[in-house]
Amino acid sequence: MDVTLYTMPLSHPGWSVQLALARKGVEAKVVDLPAGLHPGLLWLRGFRRGTVPSARIDGRRVEGSLEIVRELERLVPEPSLYPADPAARAAVEEAERWGEATFQNLPRQVARYAIAHDLTTRTWINREHVGLPLPKVSAVLATPVALGMAARADANATGAQSALAALPAALDRVDELLAAGTLGDDDAPNAAGTQIAPTVRLISANADMRELTDGRPCGAWAERLLPDYPLTPGSAAIAKLRRESA
Repeated sequence: MDVTLYTMPLSHPGWSVQLALARKGVEAKVVDLPAGLHPGLLWLRGFRRGTVPSARIDGRRVEGSLEIVRELERLVPEPSLYPADPAARAAVEEAERWGEATFQNLPRQVARYAIAHDLTTRTWINREHVGLPLPKVSAVLATPVALGMAARADANATGAQSALAALPAALDRVDELLAAGTLGDDDAPNAAGTQIAPTVRLISANADMRELTDGRPCGAWAERLLPDYPLTPGSAAIAKLRRESA
């Protein structure tokens, strides 16, 4: 099987696909695209959503973490990412959908608000993950792009504050799913686990949100599965939001 995965180092859905590839034992070429420039680069490659992860699997384009993981399941049935028991499978699929449609966006809203409203954060991303010359200058020039990406995730002040407020209950749900076995074994996440673990890991790797996972079973679980997830610094924009909502 010939698989090329287009992603970014900070993309938690991209890490979902990488976990699924590892569970399936499928080797893939991983292409990390520069943040902010990735929509245009994907468009040139024929991907019309303009978001990561996107994959070319045996010449076919597949976009989105849920769609890619399910295509991998279809092409490589064993080991399965879904339990055979119908009731157990339904629980896994429900958790998988929630992980992709709801949980995944909560830390994204926080992170994109920080990127859009904190020049220091944008400068750090340009220096560490984009590689443009003069990272501070390019961060200033990239302000409209950052604002546009924030708007796509409803990452305005209200959205980011709401996401921060919703994260504790969402992490409670992840802990419950983990305890129930709905996310798979500790070292062998199923489809729901591969979808959810990277979102938890993004939270634990981000200085603005890490305290929310400290001491939680799901935090330790995600860090075991994804020890190399890149750490991100705190943002003055998020600190200000917290002061305003206190």
